[in-house]
Amino acid sequence: MVFHNTGIRFARVRNLLYIRTRPSPLHRLNRCRTPPELLKCEAHEYEPRRFSVVWYETTYCHDVGGVMVDSCEESRAIMVPVIALDVIKCWWTTADYPRHVSQHISVWGWICLSCCWCGLPFAEPRNALQAAEQPNVIVVFIDDMGYSDLSCFGNTEATTPEIDRLASEGIRFTNFYVNSPICSPSRVALTTGQYPHRWRITSYLDNRQTNERRQVAQWLDPQAPVLARQLQSHGYATGHFGKWHMGGQRDVDDAPPISAYGFDQSLTNFEGMGPKLLPLTMQPGWKSRGRIWEGAIRLGGPAIWMQRSQITMGFVDSAIAFIDDAVRRRQPFFVNVWPDDVHSPFFPPVDKWKNEKRPKYLAVLEAMDGQFATLFSRIRDDDELSRNTLIILCSDNGPEHGAGSALPLRGAKTWLYEGGVRSPLIVWGPGMMAANSIGTTNSTSVFCAMDINRSLYAICGAPLPEETALDGEDLSGTLLGVGADSRNAPIFWRRPPDRPGYSHGFDEDNPDLAVRHGKWKYYTNFDGSLRQLYDLSTDVSEVSNVVDEHSDTSTRLHETVVAWNQTIPADAGNSSTAPR
Repeated sequence: MVFHNTGIRFARVRNLLYIRTRPSPLHRLNRCRTPPELLKCEAHEYEPRRFSVVWYETTYCHDVGGVMVDSCEESRAIMVPVIALDVIKCWWTTADYPRHVSQHISVWGWICLSCCWCGLPFAEPRNALQAAEQPNVIVVFIDDMGYSDLSCFGNTEATTPEIDRLASEGIRFTNFYVNSPICSPSRVALTTGQYPHRWRITSYLDNRQTNERRQVAQWLDPQAPVLARQLQSHGYATGHFGKWHMGGQRDVDDAPPISAYGFDQSLTNFEGMGPKLLPLTMQPGWKSRGRIWEGAIRLGGPAIWMQRSQITMGFVDSAIAFIDDAVRRRQPFFVNVWPDDVHSPFFPPVDKWKNEKRPKYLAVLEAMDGQFATLFSRIRDDDELSRNTLIILCSDNGPEHGAGSALPLRGAKTWLYEGGVRSPLIVWGPGMMAANSIGTTNSTSVFCAMDINRSLYAICGAPLPEETALDGEDLSGTLLGVGADSRNAPIFWRRPPDRPGYSHGFDEDNPDLAVRHGKWKYYTNFDGSLRQLYDLSTDVSEVSNVVDEHSDTSTRLHETVVAWNQTIPADAGNSSTAPR
């Protein structure tokens, strides 16, 4: 029996007591079906955390470490703190019950078991689970990075060794999606676990007049379900460091502060309310540094000005200080590190300056990667944090045309094709993951950012929002490498209302609606035109439209995505054109 959300190693044992408390990436418990035939065992996986719980059922009396355990009819739980136990194995003989178990348990094991027996009452498993340690979570959400821009995802023009190492110690996912091809709605989906269209955020948030014209909200409604708020109420320290862009930008200066969404501390850029880092710019030949987005000071402060090429480090340093404070207070933490790299305008370090767009972008990418080093090392080099921290890293949408790369995928930022919405995903947490998943690539599980949101509720043991259904599904087992499940429901997209195609480097229509379900990706316009169907298991570049060859599948997916679109608020992209 496995409880992935609890922070407790839990094993159900029949006629065998087996305790092991030395942390490792994933422990396997050999559960014997019938004593004394110990060779007939099945592997049983459970998670390493701070506590172990042994749930035993037996009709025998056990002399365990000098403590007599009476026979019982019901299952009981013993919570064993992790101290220094190397052990530990108990086994049966054909003639007797294990009277000499104590010979195989270290002195620490005796002390530990005795303390638990004497000081902790028997409890039902659920009560023991309530004492679980809560894992820490860091979400790194990179801005406008392409699917194939990381060297661990195929980039041969630049290297990203810090992120690559994270991937080598965790899991790469190649069939992961964000829920919009553009910034603000993508961030809303990850934050709320719901389609951003429900909150009328379907394109990037701009000035007040432009937002009204496109029929999008001025900011995310604070009543929306927010993971950080739920974790905060569950005892977590919550911090946001980096780009926000869910309210408070340009002339929208009356948006709620970031703290209204459940964050104890925040530091943002020019697209958010409250304390912020703002960029100074420099390039070869300039005599003095420039400033951009200076008007953002009106959106709250204090404001700190930093060199644009170092601003990711500013967010990283603030996040580390927040983590250090949470560690001192022995409080679990949930931290967003959302740099505004690698978004344009591109200002790499002066000594790495390039004149062309793509090389300049790659220089910014490499600089950003190096600035993550201190954050990753802070977690990796701390035994406690490395054992109990999950790092999730992905991009918010596809790359800007001509800067990043999504090859071999079709399309880029703002487009519903794969290059606009498929993102590289790395999940790191060797102390929480299945040992045999570390360093692997999952190319089969299909899921999205809303599912990450829902899975983190499960992993952290936080209560779900009341009276609000999330669109994400719990795929915590997939994230932790103990399974490879996919999302059951389809993933839907609607294009941003101001991005109809024939722009941003692409001379073609941007479909109005899209859906991915299983191996199929289907597109259509609101009026039913331009229907396209691609089998992504064989055609990831979306070259061969097979809509006519698979008419039943096309019809089913068309009806499904049209029905979904009718359940969400309209915006200026489709308010005058009824889908059919």
